[in-house]
Amino acid sequence: MSIAKEIQVHLPHLRRYARALLGTQAAGDAFVRACLEVILEDTSMFRRPNEMRITLYHLFQTILSSTFMQIGDRSVVNGGGTGDMLPQLYRSTEMSLDSRQALLLTTLEGFTYEEAARIMDRDESDVEELVNSALAEIDERSALRVLIIEDEPIISMDLENLIEELGHTVVGVASTHTEAVELASTGHPELILADIQLADGSSGLEAVTEILKQFNVPVVFLTAFPERLLTGERPEPAFLITKPFDRRVVKATIGQAIDVS
Repeated sequence: MSIAKEIQVHLPHLRRYARALLGTQAAGDAFVRACLEVILEDTSMFRRPNEMRITLYHLFQTILSSTFMQIGDRSVVNGGGTGDMLPQLYRSTEMSLDSRQALLLTTLEGFTYEEAARIMDRDESDVEELVNSALAEIDERSALRVLIIEDEPIISMDLENLIEELGHTVVGVASTHTEAVELASTGHPELILADIQLADGSSGLEAVTEILKQFNVPVVFLTAFPERLLTGERPEPAFLITKPFDRRVVKATIGQAIDVS
């Protein structure tokens, strides 16, 4: 497989990671484009085909690190205009950029601590400490009212249990577009977890779009077919979890969505 084709395989997941880390499709894609521009100039970094994915994420990390300055536990953008695309809450949050990266690399993207350490140019023990610190901070967050939009009963029950374990309150579980809109109107959610495809053939994306006309809240989408959304051809969810999901991934993604939305 050529370098271009192999990068194309990993690109949707890098875009998902970038959006989850930075909070918006625009900000994430700006840094991914910068990666591609570097690769077009020099492909020599991809000498080991079996390490293509690690090399690609390491390049993203290098470009991001050169753009961001660390001031204590806070991160601010160092020029380039990208700061205009970053949510204000992200720029003022107490969780460090390193903690965010370590958490998302090892949960959402499924890298081992050793692989994440290579991507971040850190010791493996440092990465583990950063992840534990991030998870502990998520555990300390204030309770939110959460709406679940999911048509599979077993999955919705699992999500409901997880949400309550995290200390949040589930205001309702909807399996159709109509139910979702009605529950949102009465439950006033502060966070939404939504499946893409619902039981009656309706779209979770459309239901959320309608709900967001009334409530400005973070949304985490779940789907068994992420590649159908990660095309770059239209506006895409900032937070996207692949089914079947890992509970740690859901926890980490919810924490990140709350922080940057």
